[in-house]
Amino acid sequence: MARHLITSALPYINGIKHLGNMVGSMLPADVYSRYLRQRGHDVLYICATDEHGTPAELAAKEQGIPVADFCAQAHDAQRAVYDGFALAFDYFGRSSSEQNVEITQHFARRLNENGFIEERAIRQVYSPTDGRFLPDRYVEGTCPHCGYDKARGDQCENCTRVLDPTDLINPRSAISGSTDLEVRETKHLFLLQSKLQHEVEEWVTAHEAEWPQLASSIARKWLNEGLHDRAITRDLDWGVPVPSDTWPELAAEGKVFYVWFDAPIEYIGATKEWADLDPANRDWKSWWYDVDADVRYTEFMAKDNVPFHTVMFPATELGVREPWKKVDYVKAFNWLTYYGGKFSTSQKRGVFTDQALDILPADYWRYFLIANAPESDDSSFTWEHFTATVNKDLADTLGNFVNRVLSFSKKRFGEEVPAGGEPGEAETKLGEQIADLLAEYEQQMESLQFRKAAAALRALWSAGNSYLEEKAPWLEIKTNPEAAALTLRTAMNLIHLYAVVSEPFIPTTAATMRQAFALKDDTATWTTPPEAKSLTTLTPGIPFTVPPVLFAKLTDEDLENYKERFGGAPAA
Repeated sequence: MARHLITSALPYINGIKHLGNMVGSMLPADVYSRYLRQRGHDVLYICATDEHGTPAELAAKEQGIPVADFCAQAHDAQRAVYDGFALAFDYFGRSSSEQNVEITQHFARRLNENGFIEERAIRQVYSPTDGRFLPDRYVEGTCPHCGYDKARGDQCENCTRVLDPTDLINPRSAISGSTDLEVRETKHLFLLQSKLQHEVEEWVTAHEAEWPQLASSIARKWLNEGLHDRAITRDLDWGVPVPSDTWPELAAEGKVFYVWFDAPIEYIGATKEWADLDPANRDWKSWWYDVDADVRYTEFMAKDNVPFHTVMFPATELGVREPWKKVDYVKAFNWLTYYGGKFSTSQKRGVFTDQALDILPADYWRYFLIANAPESDDSSFTWEHFTATVNKDLADTLGNFVNRVLSFSKKRFGEEVPAGGEPGEAETKLGEQIADLLAEYEQQMESLQFRKAAAALRALWSAGNSYLEEKAPWLEIKTNPEAAALTLRTAMNLIHLYAVVSEPFIPTTAATMRQAFALKDDTATWTTPPEAKSLTTLTPGIPFTVPPVLFAKLTDEDLENYKERFGGAPAA
């Protein structure tokens, strides 16, 4: 089987993330990783907190603790949320790790040796009020391209154009709000992306046809506008230090690498963190170094991260002139909005991941988010849509099917899988239908079409309900108990099938469904379409229990309470 390296965009250390961050990178990466593992592939799913940059420094200062302590605490808090969402990372690292420092400095030295880094004196924004040079993202103003008045000095969130602070109209300090800004001279290192334009263009051309249109179009837009040399160092106290053996003057001044230079390298760094925990059995280079034909690398990210991972980081890897693994497939996502508007911490609008887990178990959120993933365009979260989806798909279609099959069988035939007669025409028809739907589900998962995969999974669940309505065991029992027993045994086999193939979407519920049956040596990781036709995994006599209600239906009162707590549609 193939080896699959999977990464999702690194969540920034400052604050718990909202549902849009979850569905835009980590959750679909987890669903895909789980699916591949079930199919027998060798999978390594790597993620980490992105810990450098001014926001971390300021947050630590506000709390009155060292920035390293702040990041350690915030990493643990984020990890607890991701554990709550059942994200099965192979390793969840930290960009402030020694491993990332080592590899980032190695990359910088190699780029310098190959003529792709240049030291330049530049004029940079300085705030006398704040007593410091302002990193790009802490200069705000009006975007010269689209007129957005809250653009940052590194990138406009509205039009996604990459900016320099001096490009902004009416700039101000994002720390103090002061407009008393000066431009002073300071020295920084520049990555000479302009010298790598042709190589990056060739690399993108060789891959973009396979990527989703969203990812390829963003990469192509950057290339068409031309790659510009970019400063890769900052005047900060917190970050990967510029190595003193190569740039002693800048190191003495305390320069650190720009977070967007070291953060993608942390994918490699986190893999080394993972390997260093068990060096006798783990080889990080076998995933990253000289492995192009050996490993398929898939990245998951929202569209604002796409330029850095399809152009900037590949340029870095190409310039190093070493055989580091580059991404094969970029799964890009649009935005998840809240009633058509942005999630906002300051305005208390929208649902954040820790709050979501306080309300309902993770599987409610996992299923809804993936079933409505913003793949082809932006999608909107509303409590009305969420409630309707939970009630229709999870509570009625899946949960009710499991409960009524097992409860009715226990009541009429006891706590073992009943025998019944031989399968007939209805069971043959059902097996063929299940095989076709399972093949569709597999196809959509293989092509990373998550909304379509969710629709196929939902259709699998619905097929069980249709079969049950057609056979009506509650009527069969009155005239033909053996026929009713066959119907229930077949339906139980469907429950076991659902437990196996639903695991990527709703892992906790899937485990509960599987554990309902005392099946010896239940090692099934997947059921292929040909195997699914027979629906005979569970043989008569296997003990079972009726699990608690899998999914509670949400009421109108729940809906109103959620809207009152988190806000409904934004004002016109």
